[in-house]
Amino acid sequence: MTDTAAPTLKVTARSPFQLYFDGEAQVVSGINKVGKFDILPGHASFFSVINPDSEVTIGTDKEDTHIKVSNGIVTAKDDEVLLFLDI
Repeated sequence: MTDTAAPTLKVTARSPFQLYFDGEAQVVSGINKVGKFDILPGHASFFSVINPDSEVTIGTDKEDTHIKVSNGIVTAKDDEVLLFLDI
């Protein structure tokens, strides 16, 4: 029997005083200085400043989580995405 589960990302989104999301997701989307970005499973290593006063969306197979961001950074490596928000 083969594993047919779709690949996922391990995502943690937090601020200094709040945990917004910690779990599996299919996509993380946001906006940086260059424009909109999507991080999917298998994405190359990535680091970026998130645009001030924007929104990050974490997409799962059940529902999307939308987080308003005053500022923050995102890093992705080996299917793990870390979002440090409102820092």
